[in-house]
Amino acid sequence: MVFWRGPAMVASVLSGLMLAACQSSAVNQISSIDTAQASSENISSLSSVISRNPQDPEAYNVRGSAYGRGGRYNEALKDFNTAIQLRPDYYQAYSNRALIQRSLGNQDAALADYNKAIQLNPSYDAAYIGRGNLYRRAGRTQDAFNDFQKAIQLDTTDPRAYHNRGLIYQLQGQHAYAIEDFSKAISLAPDAAEPYNGRGLSYLAMNDEDNAFTDFNMAIRLDDKIAESWANQALIYERRGDKAKAARAYSRAAQLDPNYKPATEGLARTRG
Repeated sequence: MVFWRGPAMVASVLSGLMLAACQSSAVNQISSIDTAQASSENISSLSSVISRNPQDPEAYNVRGSAYGRGGRYNEALKDFNTAIQLRPDYYQAYSNRALIQRSLGNQDAALADYNKAIQLNPSYDAAYIGRGNLYRRAGRTQDAFNDFQKAIQLDTTDPRAYHNRGLIYQLQGQHAYAIEDFSKAISLAPDAAEPYNGRGLSYLAMNDEDNAFTDFNMAIRLDDKIAESWANQALIYERRGDKAKAARAYSRAAQLDPNYKPATEGLARTRG
């Protein structure tokens, strides 16, 4: 078995992949809007419900969620504003509006909404998870960890809490804890590719190449449109000295995301 010439290169590339993973979205945030059966397909029926009962805040909350999932953020924001006006203590609507504010780049407004949701209901796990992810992206790692930890202490069944806490453990080099969290996330969301990528990187950091390769391959089977999965698989091929397969996998990753540095840099190392 052929490996790279030195551990420094392995550590450098692996560090880059982990940093990219930590900076990427763990789980689709808009799809996690707290509502029942919200989708773009039922906007018309939800609008009919609102026209029959324009004072129903729940109807606006659900339609706002459907708009959010469809990328119609301004319309979603308007519906959440109306829901909150009709019911000022509607903590779910504050948390949902925070997601839209985040998507619009209004980070301060998003934080204010998460804080309000938590003030109204200190046991609302979704608000802690959302705020934690906001903190994590802002580099406030300890604040993010505390929020994910709080959600977990509240017995959340949301895989994002475990996945995101796992990313923080991973960033801190605590890979055994990270693997536990990624495994829990997988048990809660077995069809999600992201936790497999996270766990695979921690396996790789612990020199468990076989389990890492299994996880990266599973991530691709679950969703073959994620650049990170292909770059991770390519890294294993590269470690094993199979530059041809590594180049193909890096090429696929770069095709999916031309701005993903681990893919473009890996392709430059292995092609030809």
